[in-house]
Order: sequence, then structure tokens, then C-alpha cells
Amino acid sequence: MNPPTQKGLPWFIVTPGAPDWLMVVMLVFLIIFAFSFGLLYLNLHHLPERRAHGKVQMQIVAVLGLLAMFTHNNIFWIAALLLALVRLPNFSMPLNAIALSLEKLSFQGRFQHKRGEEPNDLRFDDRGSELTNLLPANKEARGDSRRRDG
Repeated sequence: MNPPTQKGLPWFIVTPGAPDWLMVVMLVFLIIFAFSFGLLYLNLHHLPERRAHGKVQMQIVAVLGLLAMFTHNNIFWIAALLLALVRLPNFSMPLNAIALSLEKLSFQGRFQHKRGEEPNDLRFDDRGSELTNLLPANKEARGDSRRRDG
């Protein structure tokens, strides 16, 4: 370059053959910025999956998140986030409790269990007669002298 023309030029214009430091700094800045933005995007994108409660809800939220990522439809991500923020009620626990209570009520006073045996080892039917054909029992060990006629 002509020395008189260099006086009016800004500092970032370099002479031919010299390294362009502004371009090197901007290149490093862009690489760091792009990597940081990608990490922020992925952390934000997987926010619903981290907030999900339970296995089934987690799977539904993960599928919605993948659909949002691959189709670029933000409605799937919004649905996944809303689903993850709401705790789904456990419908199976009350139904299991109802079934267990009904089972206890239906067997109350009708069957007798022997201690130490499985709960399904019923020795008497609903009329009080022994079910010896289903479960052979040692009457002498039980001290039972009744005989089944039939």
C-alpha cells in the first residue's frame, strides 16, 4: 500500500499478506456463538422431557418432542411442554384399591385360610364343606375328624 494512504484507513484494514486479526477473532466468536446457541436450543428443546412425571408421560412427551424436532412444527413442542407441566392422575391405584376391597368383602366369612399357606389355598367352599378334591389335606395333622360323603 502507498504509505500516504495508510494514514486515513481504519485499524482493521491490513496490508496485503498480513493476517486479518478481525476475521480470526470473528471466526472464533462465531464458532463459540453457534455452539452455545445449539446447546441452548437443545436444552430448551428437551425441557419438557426433563419435566415429565412417570414413565408413560415421559414416553408421550419424548415422542412429541421428536415430532417437533423432525417436522419443525412448534405445536408439538408446546403440547409436550403443557403435558409435561401437568401431573397426570394415577387411575390404576384407586381402581386396584376398589378391586382389593371388593375381593375382601366377597370372601369375608365365606372362606377360611390356614396360616402359613398361600392366600389362594382355600380349604372350604362357601357352604363350609372341604374342598379335598382340589387340595388334598392331611386330616390327622389338622385334627379334623369330619369325613366328606359324596
